[in-house]
Amino acid sequence: MSDSAIKNLKNKRILVTGGGGFLGKAIISHLLAFTPFICSLSRKHYPELEKLKVAQVQGDLADAEVVYQACQGQDIVFHVAAKTGGMWGAEDQFRATNVGGTRNVIAACRQVGTAYLIHTSSPSVIYDGDTDLEGVDESVPYPDRYQTAYQKTKAEAEQLVIHACGRGLQAIILRPHLIWGPGDTHFAPRIIERAKALKQVGDGKNRIDTTYIDNAVQAHILAAEKLMQRKALSGRIYFISNGEPIYLWNMVNHILNAAGLPPVKKSIPKAVAYVIGAIMEGVYTGLRIRSEPKMTRFLANELSRSHWFDIRAAREDLGYEPQVSTEEGLKRLKEWMEQCN
Repeated sequence: MSDSAIKNLKNKRILVTGGGGFLGKAIISHLLAFTPFICSLSRKHYPELEKLKVAQVQGDLADAEVVYQACQGQDIVFHVAAKTGGMWGAEDQFRATNVGGTRNVIAACRQVGTAYLIHTSSPSVIYDGDTDLEGVDESVPYPDRYQTAYQKTKAEAEQLVIHACGRGLQAIILRPHLIWGPGDTHFAPRIIERAKALKQVGDGKNRIDTTYIDNAVQAHILAAEKLMQRKALSGRIYFISNGEPIYLWNMVNHILNAAGLPPVKKSIPKAVAYVIGAIMEGVYTGLRIRSEPKMTRFLANELSRSHWFDIRAAREDLGYEPQVSTEEGLKRLKEWMEQCN
């Protein structure tokens, strides 16, 4: 993406929800090349954003008044914040942030006259857990049931955004898959944290999409730019990835290698992992244990099934083309990890 091609974002006033998170912070860092008028809405105060002279509103997305204040005077909102929680937890907690928070953002945008919204979602909203997703596009419908509250509430949030389009608000929904790279706080750290106990689930032939952080940022910037140029794009959904499906367990081993750790050598049948996950879910729920089980039914499926997507629509409508390959991204990740140690 050429910065010279970005014209509509120049000196715009922009709010990024979840600006202190991995993706949010990266989006803000790139937006600063176009405008100094950026605000972050997060639960905590972030010194690194303060150094960048980014305005910060501290509060909860579930608080409508806080969201209203953060949206005041904004031209564009990048709604990145969400509760993920490793896909585990009580539904009411996910609902408060993912559904209630999104409803508050939409309402605030309308009240203050913010015209454009870029909403960050997830491909998991179309995943039923029982089917391989191989090269599917945005026409795939929502499933009849979900295995996690995260999936369910993110799907509901998407529908809120879609229904809000055309009534004083223009919006695009992005579904980036498994974002990673230097500064990652979720994907790579979870793999590294569990390195000693990791076992390959299934035969290892399942392929997945991933998204290097710079590519995810590029997609968000392009979505905002194109939405301001073509309002006909409002209400559309786009899968985002590196466009390079890779065997999941190869990717896991690449990340372990970047961290200087040995590859996964042991394996377990998918059916066994699924049963273990079901048992652990029952135990954790029955005993009201708040931490995430080491295995769940969703995780057993996620680790043994293919989930990669057709990003042609993003290429054609948004001009999205991944700039950093998986190979180059892994090189950068390894260099960053070496610097951190």
